[in-house]
Amino acid sequence: MNKLLVIGTFSALSLVAACGSKKEGGGAGGGTADTSAGGGPVTLNASGATFQQGAQEVTIEAFTKANPKIKVNYGAGGSGKGRQDFADQVVDFACSDAPYKDTDLGKVKGGDFYYFPNVLGAITVSYNLDGVDKLSLSAEVIAKIFQRDIKKWNDPAIAADNAGGTLPDADIVVAHRSDGSGTTENFTRYLDKAATGVWKLKAGSTVEWPSDTQAGNGNSGVAQIVKSTKGAIGYVDLSDAKASGLKYASIKNQAGKFTDPTAESVSAAGDGIEVDDKLLFSALNAKGDASYPITAQSWCMLYAKSKDPAKTAALKAYFKYMLTDGQKLLPEIDFAPLPKSLQDKAVAQLDKVQ
Repeated sequence: MNKLLVIGTFSALSLVAACGSKKEGGGAGGGTADTSAGGGPVTLNASGATFQQGAQEVTIEAFTKANPKIKVNYGAGGSGKGRQDFADQVVDFACSDAPYKDTDLGKVKGGDFYYFPNVLGAITVSYNLDGVDKLSLSAEVIAKIFQRDIKKWNDPAIAADNAGGTLPDADIVVAHRSDGSGTTENFTRYLDKAATGVWKLKAGSTVEWPSDTQAGNGNSGVAQIVKSTKGAIGYVDLSDAKASGLKYASIKNQAGKFTDPTAESVSAAGDGIEVDDKLLFSALNAKGDASYPITAQSWCMLYAKSKDPAKTAALKAYFKYMLTDGQKLLPEIDFAPLPKSLQDKAVAQLDKVQ
């Protein structure tokens, strides 16, 4: 069975009125809920991607100020853990930087569900190299570094991307994720797409990295390896890279321009995405002079049907806030909001949740 099919027609429930009610300060996008009719406070538990952890934290903080009776807990254990927890129904919703594989849909125990895109963000190529404050890298060179074809910082291929710069004769230490990771999947999919014929390690949430590389748990774990290891390089989301004080490279995009990871360059990548009817898409290696090429996307998953009206009302209120008012908070933490047309599609999809 396709887990994304909608079964039946949405019936009018009293929770809709509760979900749609507004409180002062809730914003034009709504996303407030009166849970008093449902018997008191509601707690929502979620797990998933570390990539969007910062976005979840600021969104939850703002949402709970307007909705003090709804508590939202987000455990950032990685996209793989989020998908597994959601499939096992041990959380109310989960978030992932990559959708389920078709072969895994039958393992999702709660029945039909929807993907709600909520974040666009940059995956940086962060590095620790004394005396090098500006570094430019092309996809082919990144691929060769991470699969250990290039092991020295002054390799001619890196030098060619950095004409006029001085690179030290230092060993490169590669850092990557140890856990099942949507960041890994997006990073390796980018290399598979942009460095076709060069990248040999395939793409996925886990990869068989060379044995002489180092692994860290979560984006913060990779960031810590890079920060503490001279000569290190690793892929880290922009928010964690900034929080750790890391330097990161400008990446050559499809138009041939070396582009820095910023909220603006991520937005530029989002402008050209093509979205399917499940609201799935890829912003990797997007067209456009201003696009940052390693722009990743993330979703949160929500079951189509629930047996708990009060919890459903709270979930819909939180998701609506996340997709509307919450989007305005993202640039402050170096993420980019969804294109307006995609926000509208995601909000409309909420009406199908019962």
